Amino acid sequence: MNIGITGASGLIGKRLVDIALQRGHEVIAFSRHPERAIPGCEMRAYSIKALPDLTGCEAIVHLAGEPIVGLWTAEKKRRIVESRVQGTRQVVEAVLASAAPPEVLVSGSAVGYYASSGDMELTETSPLGTGFLPETTEAWEAEALRAEAKCRVVRVRTGIVLAKQGGALHVMLPIFKAGLGGQIGDGAQWMPWIHLEDEVALLLFAAENLEVRGPLNATAPWPVRNRDYTKALAKALRRPAFLRIPGAALRLLGEFSREVLDSKRVLPAAATEHGYGFRFPELEPALKDLLA
Repeated sequence: MNIGITGASGLIGKRLVDIALQRGHEVIAFSRHPERAIPGCEMRAYSIKALPDLTGCEAIVHLAGEPIVGLWTAEKKRRIVESRVQGTRQVVEAVLASAAPPEVLVSGSAVGYYASSGDMELTETSPLGTGFLPETTEAWEAEALRAEAKCRVVRVRTGIVLAKQGGALHVMLPIFKAGLGGQIGDGAQWMPWIHLEDEVALLLFAAENLEVRGPLNATAPWPVRNRDYTKALAKALRRPAFLRIPGAALRLLGEFSREVLDSKRVLPAAATEHGYGFRFPELEPALKDLLA
C-alpha cells in the first residue's frame, strides 16, 4: 500500500514510517521541509496554506499539528487550532478534489475530546467535553469527517504516548532520576497512556482494516491513576518519589493545567472490538521495555 504520512518527522510519525516500511508499504512523507530526506520515503511538501499532492496515495495518515504541551497563551492557542483545523481542512480538500482519492484517511485526534469524568469509563461513544481542547478537537474531527464523501475515515483519539525518546516520559525522566518525582495533585486522576509501539501499530491497523471507521481510542486497555503511574515509574528507576506537586501550583500554567489534572479513564473499546491485540496493555511491562 502507498501510505502518505503528514507529521512524518514527529515522535509518532518517525516510528510510523519505520514500521510501515518494515511491513513492505511504500511511504510518501509530507513535510514542511521536504528537502530534508527521510530514508526510504518519497518527500512531498506539506503546508496549512496549500493542498498537498496526494497523487498515488492509497491511504493518508494525518498527524501534523502544533504540540499542546506548554503555556496556552493566545498565540499558542491560535497555533494549536490553526495547525489542526486548517491543516486537516487542506488534506480533506485534497481528498475531495482528487480524481483517484485515497481509500482511507486516518486522521489524528486526541482524548482531549472527552470531559474530565472521575472514575467513569470513557469509550468512543462518550460525550464531548467543554473548554478549549474539546472544542478544538470537535472542530478538528469535523474537518476530517468531510472526507467521508470520498473515502473511509478513522479518527484516532490518542492519549499520553510513552516513548524511549521524546514525549511525556522523556520530560519526566530527569526529574524522577533525580529523586524529585511525585504525584500531581491528589494523584487520583486517571491517565490514558499508550506505548509508542501500540500507537503506530493501531494507526496501521486502522489503515489496513476495511471494517475500522469512526472514532478509535488509541489508549492502553489498562489506564492508571497518576499516583500509580508515579509509583511504577519510581520503582522502575529505583528512585524515591515522595514529593507532591500541588494542583494549585500547576494552575499557574493556566488552561493547560486542566489537561494534567483532569481525570480521563479512556478505554480502547473500538480497537478491542475489532480484534486489535495490544503488545503493551499494562504499564509496568511498558515501562520496563521503554527503560531497558
